[in-house]
Amino acid sequence: MKITHVETIVVNLPMLIEGAVVPTQAGRPRTSMDILLVRVDTDAGVTGWGEGFGHRIFPATRAALDTLVGPMCVGRDPAALGALVDELQRNLAGVGRNGPAMYALSAIDIALWDIAGKLAGQPLYRLLGGAPCARLPAYASLLRYGEPRAVAHHVGKALERGYRHIKLHEITVPPIQAARDAAGPGVPIMVDCNCAWTVAEAIDMARKLSHLDLKWLEEPVWPPEDHAGLARAQAEGGIPTAAGENAMLPEFTGLLAAGAVSYAQPSVTKVGGVTQRRKVAALAEAHGVEVVPHSAYFGPGLLASIHCIAAMARESLVERYDADFAVNPLHEAILPDKDGCLAVPQRPGLGVDPDPDIIGKLRVG
Repeated sequence: MKITHVETIVVNLPMLIEGAVVPTQAGRPRTSMDILLVRVDTDAGVTGWGEGFGHRIFPATRAALDTLVGPMCVGRDPAALGALVDELQRNLAGVGRNGPAMYALSAIDIALWDIAGKLAGQPLYRLLGGAPCARLPAYASLLRYGEPRAVAHHVGKALERGYRHIKLHEITVPPIQAARDAAGPGVPIMVDCNCAWTVAEAIDMARKLSHLDLKWLEEPVWPPEDHAGLARAQAEGGIPTAAGENAMLPEFTGLLAAGAVSYAQPSVTKVGGVTQRRKVAALAEAHGVEVVPHSAYFGPGLLASIHCIAAMARESLVERYDADFAVNPLHEAILPDKDGCLAVPQRPGLGVDPDPDIIGKLRVG
């Protein structure tokens, strides 16, 4: 069996915006989500789907796929997954061990695992050794609003949907306080800071937030590679830290050795796909650190995250970005149930292929 074609597809999902406050990203209004899909075809008629980290940086990842990583795969045996991915890793060493090239490899790796599951006739999580599992608890990962009343509204809405864990993307005290007031004392709240502060600022903010009983502070320190600083923020600020969405396997080695995190957050669309994410999970387990993956996406990357979590011996939460769309290529597969849980697909591979008709309507490249 040979890979015959690797195709990249960009779809744009317009968001359904509720209320007067529009969420922001990097200071700009955020009204839609971009998904970079990767389709890997074979001469046996088996197709695998992957997803590379996209959002607003998808052009760089797509360029790496179209000009570099994709062509390396054509003519290769997708069933020889381990050998192919290892060779790709080595061939990409000259362009860096992080960033778009690794995001591109992640997309290919996810698609290869999708093919492997389809060939084996098993859902991916079972192929990875997981016990039978129907659904997993998710947490609502709210977008950034910056306004206390808007945050309180969306916290209430998430709780009505059945979520029992809430994550914010706020970096000032008033919206975080508003979230705690809206949720009450019994709901775990996490705060993703997106590397907003210096070490000293992170420690100061952690102390200001100490009365809010946060489950974790996520990526509080800039730059994310400052493992010693992150360890200081956790030790001196007094709130457990979470990090890793921007880390490759070597960076996780440093994070864990430094005692910098209580929660490790590999991103399957960045770290090198399912293959590397499994290595990170094993490394974190050896250090006694809980794995709660980053999965702020809506395509095959989210499905791969669900399968990887379902294959873990210890149950973990799925991050579900709190955005609504009129339609999406995976339909109900990415929608939580009334208890705030996501279904684990039971068909072979990732279990759900993107709907070609919806892709045709939403495709922008």
